[in-house]
Amino acid sequence: MPDATIDRLRAAGYKITPPRLAVLQVIKQEGEHLNPAEILARAQAIHPSVGRATVYRTLELLTQLNIVRPIYVGESGPTYIRAEGGHHHLVCSDCGKIVDFDQCVAEQMVDELTERFGFVIKSHLLEFYGLCGDCQGAPNHPG
Repeated sequence: MPDATIDRLRAAGYKITPPRLAVLQVIKQEGEHLNPAEILARAQAIHPSVGRATVYRTLELLTQLNIVRPIYVGESGPTYIRAEGGHHHLVCSDCGKIVDFDQCVAEQMVDELTERFGFVIKSHLLEFYGLCGDCQGAPNHPG
């Protein structure tokens, strides 16, 4: 996790404990959409004493500090992504598969919204919903 994130946590009065640092290391992984159970498993691989409560408390704290944000896709509960910048996803409405894509068509819109409303936009989330290739070919979704 960048030093700036650790500095923000310290400035907000929070200690950087080894279990919390393990959670932060998991979250910094680029392009990952992780649910709390996945974060717990990966954090425990880094520091075995990480507990479920630590993961949930850390995710809540990081969300409050606008370091991560939850996204809700399908019925599996939230997954967490880093809050800064733009995030672009294709989401399968059937199986819940999430595909990231880098092409940002929202940049012009960000500029226009900033100019029109005087709103400083720091991040955005763009999602398109439909059917992935596997689900399109499934028997319950004929061509």
